[in-house]
Amino acid sequence: MNLTPERDCPSVAALCERQSLPAVTDRRHSARPLAAAFLILTCSLPAHAWGGKVKLARKYRPGQRMVYQTSMQTRATIRSNPPGLKAFLPFLPTELGARQQNTVTVRVVHPDGTAEVDNRFDAFEFQSNLPDLLPEEVRDSARGAQEEFSERLIGQALTARYDRAGRLLGFEGADGLLQELDAPLRETVRQVLRVFLEQMGGQALYPDQRVKKGEEWKQKISTPPTEAYPFRAEGESTMRFVGKTRHGGVKAATIDFRFTNLLRPALENPRQAGPLAQLEAQGMGLDLRIDGQGQGRALVALDDGRILQNHATLHQTLRARLKPASGIPLPTAEPMTLEVESETRLEVVGAGERSR
Repeated sequence: MNLTPERDCPSVAALCERQSLPAVTDRRHSARPLAAAFLILTCSLPAHAWGGKVKLARKYRPGQRMVYQTSMQTRATIRSNPPGLKAFLPFLPTELGARQQNTVTVRVVHPDGTAEVDNRFDAFEFQSNLPDLLPEEVRDSARGAQEEFSERLIGQALTARYDRAGRLLGFEGADGLLQELDAPLRETVRQVLRVFLEQMGGQALYPDQRVKKGEEWKQKISTPPTEAYPFRAEGESTMRFVGKTRHGGVKAATIDFRFTNLLRPALENPRQAGPLAQLEAQGMGLDLRIDGQGQGRALVALDDGRILQNHATLHQTLRARLKPASGIPLPTAEPMTLEVESETRLEVVGAGERSR
């Protein structure tokens, strides 16, 4: 909802009533209607009369607290040629969902603009169809592990590090709990947590310059692999300043965004490469890429750039081409390929600031 003069500027009658101005004023009150008339005149000016540009930037304030409610739903499809190639992989969930509520506190802001932010889980629920894909004798224990993880995460806190542009640099505090999960589910949950933290941080939505309504800007995506996220990422994001609005009484900017990216795993780190490393253990060479694209809309506070809302849809396609090692015969003359296509819908809603 864009701001309009009619909606955001009071009428003359309302101003007079608020100031208890009589219909006919004497000299002692002559300044009041004059000031009211000036206010109405300036409120009726078009946006470009004010300059029309805004500065959108993330400004961390030590001690600031926000409450977020987030949800995510992912569906994936796995295809392989030949079909039996799926047997090389451990059981992987093709449907998963997560809901959580977090109290986010800016703990410290460093001189270079990076910030350490605590994320306390007030509520957390994680579900996947992995137990249904497992052998019957272990399904109940797998369901129990998922439920126990959700319960144990409540009250726990992660510490995330962001740069001045809102990019997630890494997070700590989850390893102990994640080790209790089976390997396929462990890496899946780790990435779920990462996506949540990225979207709550802003993930480089902010332009380097002041922007006007309708203006677009671009950000290059170039991320080296880390121990926590062993992928090299390249791509580009395009953002567009739609206009101003309000969310929960807070003045905000509406930003539409879209992106494309290409991720390649750092397979030299077999522990973090997850189930794909098991293909190499079978004597297979692996050529792997993940193509991603997405779009969404975010609301950011005009005063400090904190995320107020973030709705996004992400599409990812993992394509793997396998090559046998020397001396190992292929089961088919055709190329051996594995493809995993997924769609994720994400919603982040800020419930407001919380006083200390």
